[in-house]
Amino acid sequence: MPIPSFLARWEGSGGSERANYQSFLSELCEVLGVERPHPKTGDPAADTYVFEKDIPRAKAAGASTSFVDLYKAGCFLLEAKQGAATGPKRRDSPAWNQLLSAAHGQALGYAANLPDPPPFLLVCDLGYCLDVYASFDGSGHYRPFPDGQSKRLFFRDLDRHADLLRAIWTDPLSLDPTQASAAVTRDIAEQIAALARALEAAGHDPERVATFLMRCLFTLFSEDVGLLPDKLFTDALERYWLPNPPSFPAGVGLLWRAMDVGGDFISGKLLHFNGGLFKHHDAPVLTREQLILLATAAQSDWSQVDPSIFGTLLERALNPKERHRLGAHYTPRAYVERLVQPTIEEPLRSDWDLVRAEVRQLVDEGKVPAAQERVLEFHHQLCRTRVLDPACGTGNFLYVTLDLFKRLESEVLALLGELGYAQIGLEMERYRVTPEQFLGIEVKPWAKEIAELVLWIGYLQWQVRQPGGALTVPQPVLRDYGNIECRDAVLTWDSVEPLLDADGKRVTRWDGTTMKVSPVTGEEIPDDTARIPVEKYVNPRRAEWPKADFIVGNPPYIGNKRMRLALGDGYVEALRKAHDDVPETADLVMYWWNQAAELVGRGEARRFGLITTNSITQSFARKIVEKRLLGEEGISIVFAIPDHPWVDSADGAAVRVAMTVGEKGQRQGRLLHVVKEVGAFEGDALKMEFSERRGRISAD
Repeated sequence: MPIPSFLARWEGSGGSERANYQSFLSELCEVLGVERPHPKTGDPAADTYVFEKDIPRAKAAGASTSFVDLYKAGCFLLEAKQGAATGPKRRDSPAWNQLLSAAHGQALGYAANLPDPPPFLLVCDLGYCLDVYASFDGSGHYRPFPDGQSKRLFFRDLDRHADLLRAIWTDPLSLDPTQASAAVTRDIAEQIAALARALEAAGHDPERVATFLMRCLFTLFSEDVGLLPDKLFTDALERYWLPNPPSFPAGVGLLWRAMDVGGDFISGKLLHFNGGLFKHHDAPVLTREQLILLATAAQSDWSQVDPSIFGTLLERALNPKERHRLGAHYTPRAYVERLVQPTIEEPLRSDWDLVRAEVRQLVDEGKVPAAQERVLEFHHQLCRTRVLDPACGTGNFLYVTLDLFKRLESEVLALLGELGYAQIGLEMERYRVTPEQFLGIEVKPWAKEIAELVLWIGYLQWQVRQPGGALTVPQPVLRDYGNIECRDAVLTWDSVEPLLDADGKRVTRWDGTTMKVSPVTGEEIPDDTARIPVEKYVNPRRAEWPKADFIVGNPPYIGNKRMRLALGDGYVEALRKAHDDVPETADLVMYWWNQAAELVGRGEARRFGLITTNSITQSFARKIVEKRLLGEEGISIVFAIPDHPWVDSADGAAVRVAMTVGEKGQRQGRLLHVVKEVGAFEGDALKMEFSERRGRISAD
């Protein structure tokens, strides 16, 4: 059946969905050119693509069976409704939108009772629209796809959406955006590393090379997402700089100066970028071969970069000491989300669910303006909520959290639109989730710079996907919020003095990072020729953390017995003096855990979630945990996985960690144990099955 005939046949549909949904969906399959649903057999194992799929549900009063309107195993489940052009719940009215929201909740209940929830959840108003939700990791955490403001597909635009719907029906995992973006990101990191290697071999200073390449990569990202005129940088490379390489430093310097202040360059006035990245405009002289490497990198689709892994890969690409690890594994995004969800997403979504329940009540009472106001209040609170990663590295935890906030914000804006709020543009001028809310502390200067860049790339990816695209991005495009601090997170001091031996000479030690290959074993061992001075810390004390509502991250793992070797005697003695409530037998990570637990116990933060070594249940760490679980300022562990696979971002090694989430007060928690791991580390997460126990979680 041609699409126009299908649309004409169903545009006037109304009445009961029970009378129409099987005919409509069967004809939709025909239009899409996909297989129609099979006859139902009554055998649950055989009924993998049927109408009225049986869904067993456990209730307090006993087991029962529900029926989902359309189900295809491994692809989707669909709940159908039938709207109308007139009446109390006419299409596009607040009441009609609440009807579809209730259908979404009904579908979530069905998915929760399936042993293997499908990637997509669909809510259909027959003949009118389809709301799309996705969960690609098998967790059942369905989110609007691709985001809250774009989840609704109208059948009047079926020509435009047909390929997407065919993929949902036949190859849903191909729509997982992380798969393609991870491959693009790995390729880009390899290209940046090749260019960095070539420039350093030509005698350029590694730090200057890294600064130059960070400006280049953000410029390439900007032209691919529309913040610069189409292919401005790439065309200049091919038309002007490749034919005449000596002209490159001056030419690219003019471009970056124009980006810094919002000036003119070739095609006209550019956006005002600022933010510090383009404060300096200098560039090295490149050979034609080096410009070819840059032009090759420019051919990649920089809009598809995955910030959740880009920071780690970029640090390895730009740092000569780390570059040999570029092909090593990186921490999968799914592992980061496994901690971010109970720490931050669950409490925020609990708040959001309460707001949506209030909105339903207010709409039923005809109080739509009051419902709008309640949603606006939640949006303002979301835009004031701050998250701290006190060991942020290159920013992967902060980016994943920013992405969560922007996704939730898109749902808030979508609900405002459904409620008929007419000033969403003005609202976004006054309030929006920005990188300013995501705070980090990082001791490595280059990691700090990369973390800031990662947050801005992630934020701008969201902004340019919104209606209006790059035109909606406020200027200056980049801002120096100072939200990522470069300093020690657990120790501060007045000054540092060198330690002298009996002859008055400086005492030195291994620098704690430089390695060499053992001629005996072939393995990496400390390079004892890489020496730094041993220092004394004057007036050491506990470092303060900026105020935040949530604390999350992956502090460094250094065992108690290795701390002096890696950090030096002076630092370790100062650390233990400043944190006299932490036993000297504790690993380094427990200093972060103890400080986060103290802040939550005092009510200064809502929750914390940290990765630690899986030795947290052993006696030397258990004493710290036990202490924080007791007293008026005691906390509860509300989520824990005591033994979970992880990838060390420093060297890509597979390690075992623990995840713990703490909240003030006496609360029940969820304790998960990994019972099955499937796959191998290939840049992707292992597929895992968990057992779960609910109740009070103790220190052991």
